[in-house]
Amino acid sequence: MWRLILAVFLVAASGVRADYFEPARGTELRRTLMDALRPHIEWPLGAPVEFVVWDLRVADDIAFFSGMAQRPGGGVIDIADTPAARWGELDPEVGDGATVQALYKLSGRTWVAVHIGISATDVWYSWEPICQEYRAVIPEACQQF
Repeated sequence: MWRLILAVFLVAASGVRADYFEPARGTELRRTLMDALRPHIEWPLGAPVEFVVWDLRVADDIAFFSGMAQRPGGGVIDIADTPAARWGELDPEVGDGATVQALYKLSGRTWVAVHIGISATDVWYSWEPICQEYRAVIPEACQQF
């Protein structure tokens, strides 16, 4: 919750206008977005996963998610014990644990997780080509573009 408050404060302080909304807990849209992301996270981190949502934003046909993947019931995911660590894709000594960020696009009536970051230690989506399409849901990350 504190991350959402900080993000809102930063957007307000920067003068960037936010035109997104957060789907409420229990809504079909929120479930749909989490379900669209889940297989992309279960493949590298192992199944099953659930998400702790820090930030979920939707504007028209795009969306942004930031949060933490965990095992059902709140179990911590040990990065060292994941398929991605065994493949050499995630280094358990480097990174931000099971944190996840995703950018979505609505394709017809289906939400698709298009850009995904796991355990990122930087704001990888603060990049001009991404900002051109997703600025409405990540305005604070796109100020310099």
